[in-house]
Amino acid sequence: MSEHVTLHAADGHDLDAYVAHPDDEPIAALVVVQEIFGVNAHIRSVADGYAKDGFLAVAPALFDRVERGVELKYEGADMDKARSFIPKLDMDKAVADVAAAVEFAAEQTGKNVGVIGYCWGGTLSWIAACRLPVSAAVGYYGGRIGNYAGETPHAPVMLHFGKQDAHIPAEEVAKVHTAHPEIEIFWYDAGHGFNCDARASFDAPSSKQARERSLAFLKKNLT
Repeated sequence: MSEHVTLHAADGHDLDAYVAHPDDEPIAALVVVQEIFGVNAHIRSVADGYAKDGFLAVAPALFDRVERGVELKYEGADMDKARSFIPKLDMDKAVADVAAAVEFAAEQTGKNVGVIGYCWGGTLSWIAACRLPVSAAVGYYGGRIGNYAGETPHAPVMLHFGKQDAHIPAEEVAKVHTAHPEIEIFWYDAGHGFNCDARASFDAPSSKQARERSLAFLKKNLT
């Protein structure tokens, strides 16, 4: 079962969230953090998938501060529009919105909350592990993560990157590895967005392996 709810950020901003419920009592909660394409069909499917694994999955609409109801595809005019959001995004406000989702998930379940994010959301997942009361974080191909390598996570973190990702220089990931050698970082023979089956860069073997690792990691640290 799924539904849309309204979340309330600490600064008074209200935002939408897609919530996927497991069939039985949740084993834990998971905040699913979007790419720059909004809470689209792919992000909803990610939330639905983790709900099938027993998590209450919450995907906050982080673009609501700029434009509500954003749901974009991965090519053409939608790609151009997605990129147009980048200079309009405030990371601190985005973190506040993720925090609202974490608080909601904790209240709904009374259990540990993790966060998993993709692309822009991958960087936000790292920041969440450093700043928010989460018990685990997973980040996929977070492009700006090197900018936040100086922050220290207080929860276990797992990161996934593609070796052929032209958007993320290996040096950016190296900043995180150097500052935090204990962090689990995995590399795949794939490009940017390899987890998303709606993108031309989708790589099924890499997506499968990364998800298996992520699920085992989340269950270990959240349940």
